[in-house]
Amino acid sequence: MHGFPEMRLRRLRSSTAMRELVQETRLSVKDLVYPMFVVEGRGLKQEIASMPGIFRHSVDRLHAEIDEVMAAGIPAVLLFGIPKHKDASASGAYARDGVVQQAIAAIKAQAPELLVITDVCLCEYTSHGHCGILKGDTVDNDKTLPLLARTALSHAEAGADIVAPSDMMDGRVAAIRKALDEGGSENTPILSYAAKYASAFYGPFREAAESAPQKGDRRSYQMDPPNWREARREVEADIAEGADMVMVKPSLAYLDIICRIRQATDLPLAAYNVSGEYAMVKAASPDIVEQKRLTLEILTAIKRAGADIILTYHAKEAARWLSE
Repeated sequence: MHGFPEMRLRRLRSSTAMRELVQETRLSVKDLVYPMFVVEGRGLKQEIASMPGIFRHSVDRLHAEIDEVMAAGIPAVLLFGIPKHKDASASGAYARDGVVQQAIAAIKAQAPELLVITDVCLCEYTSHGHCGILKGDTVDNDKTLPLLARTALSHAEAGADIVAPSDMMDGRVAAIRKALDEGGSENTPILSYAAKYASAFYGPFREAAESAPQKGDRRSYQMDPPNWREARREVEADIAEGADMVMVKPSLAYLDIICRIRQATDLPLAAYNVSGEYAMVKAASPDIVEQKRLTLEILTAIKRAGADIILTYHAKEAARWLSE
């Protein structure tokens, strides 16, 4: 191959049309999932201070938000529930009339074609804020599994299209798969938070979901940030247990993990552009043009790293920007 001046790489960057013609990675609204927070009560729309533009809605106030999601062409939402009552056994997580169960029914009645993904975890529902049942100061992995399975089945029975366990208990995918299959929901896919790291990027989410641990932290069950080989083992284990899709969370500081997991599996791969990553963009510049450039650059990087699905709080604004 000849070098300069015969080879001029700038030839393919000369105009917008030329750049678009040879673009290697294409971000689409169809790649996006919009996370939503649903709170018990009526007439509630509560802005989350650390996440400008993101709100907690009561079920009766979801209609306008779902209309916006549908108008934007976003194919799926991810639901998190915040109950009024919390207890040591997370009973609100698997209650038939729980806040997420009600939200699923309301959304499917309004927009049956919209995919509803539900977060399966106990942290929002426990009085102590941990993702499972406590035994002393330690989360009891095996006692937590039946409650996660019960929660996932209740979501499927309420009409959820996909259940997404995020708790990071060992064996949870197998327990959920068994419960779904035996409960008549064998066609419900599992999107596993397979490689979920104990990250500092979750701070705003814990405010939004009112789920910060009252004591200790989650490092004994979420992954240690320096580890890659452990992530591969987590993904392999979840696939062996029956996961239909796998996820890496967070995304920005873990683009290398997304890339390596992409190379390790042919399953659909999701990446979660988490609350702290969203908040950083909002804090970086008040200028909407600059926020647009930052957001689309970040989401494109996640797609370029290998993600098929991107869960992001930017979904509605990104959808608008992508259509311009």
